[in-house]
Amino acid sequence: MIGSLRGSVLERNQDGTLLLEVSGVGYVIAVSPRALAELEPGTTAFLYVHHHIREDAQTLFGFTTREERVTFQVLIGTHGVGPTMAGALLATHPPSALVDVVANGDTAALTMVPGVGKKTAERLLVELKNRLSIQVLEGVGGVNGEPSALAEVREALGGLGYGADEIRDVLGSAAADADSATLLRDALKSLGARRA
Repeated sequence: MIGSLRGSVLERNQDGTLLLEVSGVGYVIAVSPRALAELEPGTTAFLYVHHHIREDAQTLFGFTTREERVTFQVLIGTHGVGPTMAGALLATHPPSALVDVVANGDTAALTMVPGVGKKTAERLLVELKNRLSIQVLEGVGGVNGEPSALAEVREALGGLGYGADEIRDVLGSAAADADSATLLRDALKSLGARRA
């Protein structure tokens, strides 16, 4: 399986793919419209890759951030969501925005995605409610494979018996650069006040 590629962008194609040359081998990789616009031919690019294998085809999907790839993988693991719809969801809503959309039950925001009607949006909100919020935010944003402070605090609060909704609510406005001790202290203070 291919997990990432670094190489030279040879060409951008009309079908939303680019040709990336790595050590003399050219890989055709499907990327988002934003990534396609950013990755100029002749430049060096690093992409996180999801290697999608079916009986009749193998496709490489490229992402400029690990968070995008993790979100994409959660989406395609959801009933009724294929790579095309997952790509459209991410092209419309970046990962953090998509987590907020799901957390807030925002059907209207999901129907902005091409190919997603009201019934599909409602089903997606139900199916993604727990999977997306927890899986995407945990372990993303760390450095050199280390979990982020936010992920550590999320895990600690879960271990103390707090529910996913409570944890998401209390950490939703947390400062991204805060250390885990500060985050945990503030979260516990806020959760204690809510339960009092």
